[in-house]
Amino acid sequence: MRLKKILFTVSALLLIAVPTAANADEYHICPVNCEKGRTLTLQQPNLTGPDIKALQRELIQLDYYQGDIDGVYGIKTAASVSEFQTDQGLIETGIVNEDTWDLLYDELISKQERPAVKETTPPPTGDITIVVDTVNRTLTLMTDGEPYKQFRVSVGKPETPSPVGTWHVTRKAKDWGTGFGTRWIGLNVRWGMFGIHGTNKPGSIGGYASHGCIRMHNNKVEELYPWVPTNAPVYIVGNPFGVPGHTHRVLCVGEKGSDVAAVQAYLKRHGYYDVEVDGIFGPGMEKAIFDYRKDQGLTRDNRVDKAMFDAMGL
Repeated sequence: MRLKKILFTVSALLLIAVPTAANADEYHICPVNCEKGRTLTLQQPNLTGPDIKALQRELIQLDYYQGDIDGVYGIKTAASVSEFQTDQGLIETGIVNEDTWDLLYDELISKQERPAVKETTPPPTGDITIVVDTVNRTLTLMTDGEPYKQFRVSVGKPETPSPVGTWHVTRKAKDWGTGFGTRWIGLNVRWGMFGIHGTNKPGSIGGYASHGCIRMHNNKVEELYPWVPTNAPVYIVGNPFGVPGHTHRVLCVGEKGSDVAAVQAYLKRHGYYDVEVDGIFGPGMEKAIFDYRKDQGLTRDNRVDKAMFDAMGL
């Protein structure tokens, strides 16, 4: 079976609502930068996380760090950052903020002698579609239903997964803001601002590292950007309940995400939920959960917990 047919089947099963063109503008305006990285500093207990692994990879490439890539911001990592800051004429603090990330990126690009992206691949012809595989962390550009070029990307962290579903490109922008790299390709996800963009943290590419957006190397997103028209379909495929190796989160009123949409779709198929499948846990979903739990003999609760997930077979 061709990849395109498989993707349409997956998308149909998810039943995730897509905003119309008339109201799409409200979904790509964000009052805060949701991709802005945290400040890394030496403290007790040590900070840990994928952003620190990305930092360590970059410091290794620049010959400042010789330790393990363990995702722990310890003494060795902080000392390497201080040495880098001194060489760059910054105040030696051992603290990683956006200025340090930007300088790390500039140094990496300089060392790698960034290629001219215009000479790499000719522009595709035909109907453009994007497929993001959140399990393998790849983005594939499709033309007329066939793969044209594939890129390595990073996707959402376990606590902030990427939105699995069928979407469309609603907005494109250059140099949209700090943390979003040099290009932004926005999507019409109902429950928040998500898109495909560059990053000043190239060491994060290939992992589960973002707040749900799809990150690419800046030179790669610059290559992709002119090829993708507004309204192009974007299929984000994977498990709507999170990344491999992590259990379902307990869903409460106010939660948003692909997992919420999948539960809404299940309840709607079984006659408990009669409003829009929008990925937002509101009063209508709460009532449906009370009714479903009562019929299944579960304890009275307004949450989707392990017992309810087991009953639904999700």
